[in-house]
Amino acid sequence: MILVLMVGAYAASMYYFVDENKDFKIEKEIDYPIDKVFSQFNNLQHFTRWNNFFTSSQSIDIDYYTPYEGQGSAISYVDPKNDTDGEMFIRYENPEKSLRYQLFEDRNENPTVVDVQFKVLSAEKTKITWYVHTPKLSVLRRVENFWTEDRFAENITKSMVNLKNVLGNKVEKDNQMASIKYDSLMVENEEDKLLLGINVSTSNKKETLYKNIVMNYSKIYNYTTMDLGKKDDEFGFPILITDADNYKDKEVSYFLGIPLSKKIGVTDNNFNFRTINPSQNYVMYYKGNYEGRIKAVQQLIQKAKKDEMRFGDIRITFIERPIEGQDVNMKLSLSVFK
Repeated sequence: MILVLMVGAYAASMYYFVDENKDFKIEKEIDYPIDKVFSQFNNLQHFTRWNNFFTSSQSIDIDYYTPYEGQGSAISYVDPKNDTDGEMFIRYENPEKSLRYQLFEDRNENPTVVDVQFKVLSAEKTKITWYVHTPKLSVLRRVENFWTEDRFAENITKSMVNLKNVLGNKVEKDNQMASIKYDSLMVENEEDKLLLGINVSTSNKKETLYKNIVMNYSKIYNYTTMDLGKKDDEFGFPILITDADNYKDKEVSYFLGIPLSKKIGVTDNNFNFRTINPSQNYVMYYKGNYEGRIKAVQQLIQKAKKDEMRFGDIRITFIERPIEGQDVNMKLSLSVFK
């Protein structure tokens, strides 16, 4: 009798005092232009790479359905570890203005509807507003509405951090490609970077060194994408760090790594993190066979000596991934200081 009364009191309180569904709004701003931001929302393959709802689980499996982008695109997902599944659709698109998503969770016939609006605040800043309408819940489940908004807000906050990292790497790559001036010596200030990679010592014979670089880059790329689950737009161009004048030595030691936004757990002892501190660099871009880079390195060293500057390591950024038998496209940076 007491149990029946308690259940009845609970049901009555839920019925009279708790709404059967929730409507709420969440606003965020991001320091990237609308064209870069919108393409991360209307392409579900991009969307699932940074949205915390999908990235927070290592066991989730996602299927994508054509047209993959814009109105009519859809995904389905299954997460056996967390015992959840669902489907997501883009039902409406007004390019660079708004989107409407429908999310069906755990075989619920009533969807969560999310309208996302985009507003240009400046050439480099976009405001994003989520309008969330949750499905109606039965009287016994309405207690879930107490934490629904907090759950969405937390997910969006974590997602925005991921999105900034993705766009940061993507924009950096685009800007770097657009600013290339080959064989011209320039001065640049470089910000700090965090690299995940490996330390290597190898022979400096004509073709052996480059083959070794190609092989080790493949190891790092495969570990980053397959073992760590990172996508190409989540990390920067590979960077090789070595002594500036070791091209004359019989043996060469170098560190080869991929820039990441933050440290993550690494279980393979062959890989480690290395930090590049902020520095002033003499820079040249070079395209051709790998051996030809030596002339560019010598020019950078001569410039440093002429300017009575001390110099440190040479950093080689591969603008295009190193591939055996093909020319390289690279940025050579010599760190200099008084």
